[in-house]
Amino acid sequence: MDIETMKKVLLVLTSHDTLGDTGEPTGYFVGEAAHPWKVFRDAGYFVDFASIAGGQPPQDGKDEEDEIQRQYLEDETVRASLYNTPRISVVDPGQYDAVYLVGGHGTMWDFAGNPDLQKLVAAVHDAGGIVGAVCHGPSGLVDVELANGLRIVEGRKVTAFTNKEEDEVGKSDVVPFLLEDKLVEQGADFRPAPNWAENVVVDDRLVTGQNPQSAAGVAKEMTKLLTEVVREQKAAQEADSTALRERKDAAKAEDAAEG
Repeated sequence: MDIETMKKVLLVLTSHDTLGDTGEPTGYFVGEAAHPWKVFRDAGYFVDFASIAGGQPPQDGKDEEDEIQRQYLEDETVRASLYNTPRISVVDPGQYDAVYLVGGHGTMWDFAGNPDLQKLVAAVHDAGGIVGAVCHGPSGLVDVELANGLRIVEGRKVTAFTNKEEDEVGKSDVVPFLLEDKLVEQGADFRPAPNWAENVVVDDRLVTGQNPQSAAGVAKEMTKLLTEVVREQKAAQEADSTALRERKDAAKAEDAAEG
């Protein structure tokens, strides 16, 4: 990651709009995009959006009484971005320092198993970037293989929408798989909390949240990590500059001695 192009985050949204065979509408959970968007924007980050199929992503769970959701939905830049999001397949992962997988039940159908999303997530992580996901968003971590040959969740502490929460909302027999079970199958060290409790789990540069209540918390932890990355890069650059000056000074001293 280049310090000069830091602080650029991609929010990825589902394009799936129907809950299985129920006929019920679904999509991305608005609060799980709105609250991270505000955290990133307030931190001075550039925020872009993309979706699996491109175009206008379907919304779910909109809360008119949530002031942050209102700000998000009324923001002119957000409205323009959401009107015609790019397909994930055409997004250049090299443009982003972090990727945030927004939840919503729709992700269970089009995040998991999507090779373009898998490539993007792996590319951002392999380049030293931050990967975040909340609620059903971690379905986009399934089968993501890193350059080291390991799955991104393998042996790592993660969380996501739990089996108990899926039972409580009556969708366990609707979703194509239970996300908690799938992540455990992939080798994750799954860390659940009581239903609807805020729960954010950080494992190196992977940040996951359990439910909508955890959406802002995931973004806050991601900003901390990105700030630390910038600090480390600046320190490395300063060390390189110091070493270069010392070499030049030594060369000048040697030339003067020979003269």
